[in-house]
Amino acid sequence: MAKPFQGFLNMLRGNNHSPVVDLEKAYLSPDEHVRLKINLRQGHISYSVMYDDAVILRDSKLGFKIRGYPELGSYLAVVRATEKYVGETWETVWGEEHFISNNYNELALYLTETSKTKRLFTLRFRIFNDGVAFRYEIPPQPAFSRIEVEDELTEFNVDLNSEAWKIPAYQPDRYEYNYEKVPVYELEKSVHTPLTIALKNKYYISIHEAALYNYGEMTLKLDEWKALKSDITPLSDGIKARIELPFDTPWRMVMIAKSPIGLTKNHIMLNLNDPPTSDFSWVKPIKFLGIWWAMYVGEWTWASGPRHGATTQHAIEYIDACRRLNIGGLLLEGWNGGWDGDWLLNGKTTDFSRPMPDCDMPGIAEYARANGVEIIGHHETVGFVDNYESQLETSYKYYSDLGIHYIKPGYAGSMMTIQGNREYHHSQLGVLHYQKSLELAAKYHICLDVHEPIKGTGIERTFPNLLTREGARGQEYEGGALNPSHACILPFTRLLSGAMDYTPGIFDITNGTKRLSSTLARQLAYFVTIPSGMQMAADRPRFYEEVNPAAFKFIQDVPVNWETSVPIMGAIGEYYVVARKERNGNDWFVGGVTNENAHKVRVSLDYLDPNATYTAEIYRDSEIAHFRDNPLDISIETTDVTKDNFIDVWMAPGGGFAIRLHKNA
Repeated sequence: MAKPFQGFLNMLRGNNHSPVVDLEKAYLSPDEHVRLKINLRQGHISYSVMYDDAVILRDSKLGFKIRGYPELGSYLAVVRATEKYVGETWETVWGEEHFISNNYNELALYLTETSKTKRLFTLRFRIFNDGVAFRYEIPPQPAFSRIEVEDELTEFNVDLNSEAWKIPAYQPDRYEYNYEKVPVYELEKSVHTPLTIALKNKYYISIHEAALYNYGEMTLKLDEWKALKSDITPLSDGIKARIELPFDTPWRMVMIAKSPIGLTKNHIMLNLNDPPTSDFSWVKPIKFLGIWWAMYVGEWTWASGPRHGATTQHAIEYIDACRRLNIGGLLLEGWNGGWDGDWLLNGKTTDFSRPMPDCDMPGIAEYARANGVEIIGHHETVGFVDNYESQLETSYKYYSDLGIHYIKPGYAGSMMTIQGNREYHHSQLGVLHYQKSLELAAKYHICLDVHEPIKGTGIERTFPNLLTREGARGQEYEGGALNPSHACILPFTRLLSGAMDYTPGIFDITNGTKRLSSTLARQLAYFVTIPSGMQMAADRPRFYEEVNPAAFKFIQDVPVNWETSVPIMGAIGEYYVVARKERNGNDWFVGGVTNENAHKVRVSLDYLDPNATYTAEIYRDSEIAHFRDNPLDISIETTDVTKDNFIDVWMAPGGGFAIRLHKNA
């Protein structure tokens, strides 16, 4: 077989006498609405995107700066172009949709430099009906097979007067910041993706990436020429990535919609990832309780002592509660040493296979197994990756031998310690660590809920054992650092990158330590509006049994795996309503949330079976509910409906609603 670069050279020799690509034409999506234009002027390559007659991206530069060489992106010639159409439907193991349509036109441009360096690379574009994606493919070169990326020159030239919802990059709390709405012309410092933008022409886009492997995360910022440009997270020495060739970069993607709610229907990210190469039929989404929230409100501690939370006694009590409440799993945080004293410094010595003396982990695992309850183990690394990786195989095998099939790893430090250096979580070395952990987990048939993660880029299609991740502010920030608009922003920003562990279901809303900006009905809504393959009912069991058992019934009924999802309505930061049908069943569930303002919505039911009636169980804010003054007041109603009906629901300030639509026999 010819070497990759030799095949490219043979192509060049066969196509060096005549033009082989028409740079004057636009390349179209299958429905012909999205229009990609390639520009090659004086050897510089760029691209632009339109939707019908609306400009999405103006002319945007492409290329790299590679250490020791001139810029890769100048003196270019297109040697050959190939086009193909792909139309397919594939099945998910879990998620918001059981079956996903993958429909695009592909353009591959094979390029060479006309200068003496004669370097080669491919630009591969995929044009979907709802967006555009592209990546760089770099084969081994005649003169070298390894590169050091100093910069990626990819631009996304949007109208600078457009408005973006952003969180800052390169900050100690990683992605855990409140979103701000700002004009694009203010993005002079790097921000994370997905970056959702309302264009001045009324279109909405979100810029993100897919299939992130062995490369620094892409952030975005304005360069000195006011172009919105990629900013790859660097390693500690400033290099963006060290790459052995051949190498394909992550996909750079632009989701396009005519409304905010349209963005939430976009599946480009998952489609850009490869299908799994092994059997993941063992992966099971799960709902679970946790020895967790009691520590946040000060009832118990992670550290050892008289109020230690993760003890054998407490674990058995919670396992019994899981059985009573029909919840499938239990998370144990603080079961191993490392939490005493300043735990943020202890990650360099933490032992991930040694329980505290008052925690009989083998006995707990056996008791859980006998009662049909899964244990979710916990690894808090505090970002000390060197220590964690030295124990990775041993600690995963420890769980596997105990019959534990779920782990929540955490990386709470502001930086990671990798190979003795302080690295960003989102650098190439951070990305490599997260991937190593995920692949090892798959080896031991373990599913992950990653906190302080690398952002979602759709790799859960390839590795479905990645059931959820954090990657934004969740309810641990309640008590003053969250406001009700946050959950109305997430569906249009963070959730475009996949499932999130938001830790919903708090019934102890008025606790002075962690008083929530939420009504009780809103806590139920989160189980629908914020999907997760590992969904935590985060409060202590006694609050479910004592505060409002009738409301808790919705948490018991709502699934964590979906057949299909129908976004109904929404405005970024204001309100959001979505309907989802359970997988392997006939019931539908609807959730809605609003911001600090009350909001009345008319919920359509036109997605229901036209030949059936449904019993609607409606959990809504009462007329006097309010997230500040009366958060626990909830109305629970039952009525029969068909697809021709509507359900009118009033959401209180900081409130929401949840509906179960049970199909009648």
